[in-house]
Amino acid sequence: MVERAGLEIRYSFTAIEGSNPSLSAIETSRESGMFHFPLYLGGMGLLVLVRHGESRWNLANRFQGWVDVSLSENGLREADLCAKHCRSYRFDCAFTSRLERAHQTLHIILSKQGRTSIIQHTGRSSHRPAWVKRSNLLRNDDLPVYMDDTLNERYYGDLQGMNKKEAEEKYGFEQVLRWRRGYKDRPPKGESLKQVFERTIPYFSKVIVPRVKRGEQVLLAAHGNSLRTIIKHIEGINDEMIANIDLPQAKPIVYRYAKGVWKHELGDLKPGRPLR
Repeated sequence: MVERAGLEIRYSFTAIEGSNPSLSAIETSRESGMFHFPLYLGGMGLLVLVRHGESRWNLANRFQGWVDVSLSENGLREADLCAKHCRSYRFDCAFTSRLERAHQTLHIILSKQGRTSIIQHTGRSSHRPAWVKRSNLLRNDDLPVYMDDTLNERYYGDLQGMNKKEAEEKYGFEQVLRWRRGYKDRPPKGESLKQVFERTIPYFSKVIVPRVKRGEQVLLAAHGNSLRTIIKHIEGINDEMIANIDLPQAKPIVYRYAKGVWKHELGDLKPGRPLR
């Protein structure tokens, strides 16, 4: 601890089970005069992946894709429970898609930690560039949140809005299953998982991975299929086996990065989970 201009600046170390000690982010508070410094040791980073909670269309068994559906009452409860699972993490930044169900899940997780999500507006504004820059201002427990549609759910084309049972009756159970789980199978006028991989992974590799490698704790709240492509990329899962991976809703999947290696620390990736 050191004193400067009448303020105490405190540093602390925390040990995470199964890993080396890392310098924790410092708790911040206007009342205590303490400040948050994003300091890290040894490039040990953390990536927490969260699939959004149950949406109104999950509940109704309808294909969503890029349709911007909000969470159900149960989905809000799932996000609240997920926040409890994440309470030991002190995130440095967060990423999400441009769809509301992922936003709601993310904001609930952060609000339960006493953090305020500050959406980081990017791109050029010819009319009010200073206003856009000022809108990114962060203080104390504010957390920068970055949105990008490359993290959106798979675009389901003609299936969007259709009840999944009705789709099976129209196209056949096996065909719909291939569209939902296959890597290269593409629903009518929609995207294959391969195409989701091709739009998600460049953004993930260029924007998110460098922050984890610097030792930051990063939260990514998105969707079943966009997150599946990230897990495929991290773990080197082949095109056939990825069909067997389905993520739980609103439960963290945690990876630690150290010395050039990703380690799966927490979260259930067992194959054969019932589709939802």
